[in-house]
Amino acid sequence: MEWIVLAVFVLGYVAIAFEHPLRIDKAASALLTGTLTWAIFVLGLSEFAPHLQADFADFMLHFTGDAAQAQSTFLEHRLLHHVQEIASILFFLMGAMTIVELVDAHEGFAVITNRIRTLNKVKLMWIVAVLTFFLSAVLDNLTTAIVMVSLLRKLIDDRETRWIYGGMVIIAANAGGAWSPIGDVTTTMLWIGGQITTGATISHLFLPSFLALLAPLVFLTFKLKGEVSRPTVSTEKGHEPTTAAERNLIFALGIGGLLFVPVFKTVTHLPPFMGMMLSLGVIWVVTEWMHRNKKHEEKSALSVLTILRKIDTASVLFFLGILLAVAALQEVGLLLNAAEWLQASLKDIYLINLTIGFLSAVVDNVPLVAASMGMYEVVAEGGALSAWDAAFVKDGPFWQFLAFCAGTGGSMLIIGSAAGVAVMGLEKIDFMWYVRRVSGLAVLSYLVGALSFWLMFG
Repeated sequence: MEWIVLAVFVLGYVAIAFEHPLRIDKAASALLTGTLTWAIFVLGLSEFAPHLQADFADFMLHFTGDAAQAQSTFLEHRLLHHVQEIASILFFLMGAMTIVELVDAHEGFAVITNRIRTLNKVKLMWIVAVLTFFLSAVLDNLTTAIVMVSLLRKLIDDRETRWIYGGMVIIAANAGGAWSPIGDVTTTMLWIGGQITTGATISHLFLPSFLALLAPLVFLTFKLKGEVSRPTVSTEKGHEPTTAAERNLIFALGIGGLLFVPVFKTVTHLPPFMGMMLSLGVIWVVTEWMHRNKKHEEKSALSVLTILRKIDTASVLFFLGILLAVAALQEVGLLLNAAEWLQASLKDIYLINLTIGFLSAVVDNVPLVAASMGMYEVVAEGGALSAWDAAFVKDGPFWQFLAFCAGTGGSMLIIGSAAGVAVMGLEKIDFMWYVRRVSGLAVLSYLVGALSFWLMFG
């Protein structure tokens, strides 16, 4: 049964990769993959994987029905547990997309784009990449990717040129998120779990992450030639949809609302999507009040209700299908088996994490890091520790390198990270195009960053 689930997962990935030749939207392939893997897992289950047996035993202590009913109820609970996590990501994504689209509708990003005057491809690439890198550390890589795609649409007219910049946004967002406890979900997991701390993470990972950004940037500096063409802005002569004051206010509220999300999470310990929904609610109220006296046509174009109709629902469903499929692999036990195989075969913390990074290009990095956190415990400092045990103390090289590899490795394939999936959905980037044009840059970025970490702490 496990291998059938894996085969369906691989076939689903192939269908996503060859979306254009097959003429089947990637969202449809992802949904089929996610639902079929769970159906095969449930129907073909003879016994639970070892990592679920203890959970099932605990569940049986409080269940009063028969054995068959207990198994189906337990599996339903496991599915709903994953749906709860997936839903929080999807609501976060939808909230961020709505805020960004609302700022865009009010032409708020003109605050930034009007200050970026260069048309030189190389200079623009450096500005976009460095801005993405640092913005990702204070927002997170997913939100930053959404914001930067909106900016790129204002700066670059040619679609394929914009795709190149979009690929660099993915690399920069994932590199920038790796060195901040709130920049990437896996780094946040390790931070909340007590494996890493804020100060040590920044001091250990900033330089490797920055070098991971510089490597592809330097390569593109010698590769890119010429200038970009700006898109033409079609507005009625003498009429703009918003005033300068309105643009500045919505831009400040939008960016401030996005920056507020990690603060809200830190203070309340509620999931990030709650902070995003709070920010969206505030901006919604402000825009409704701001445009209350305008004509219906003008007010409607700037309304959140209109913006919600523009949200790319297919991208959200694509995300849902991918995450469901990965959750099925986790439930079957394939991810845990892979982690145990890595430990038994490689027996070196740097090789283990390096391989996890490559795997995160194919499989979502969250369950990979969760499996690693479940396999290894934080070793208490003090006493005579072996070299192996010393790597697992709080802020030890294993945990820090795991944060880097899992965070940046997903850039190697466009569906290997939340930022990549978001950019792919928003810009409709072809999977195989990304493999041909960007994956090599992402591999270079990953290996340079990993090598620098090993030279620093290995």
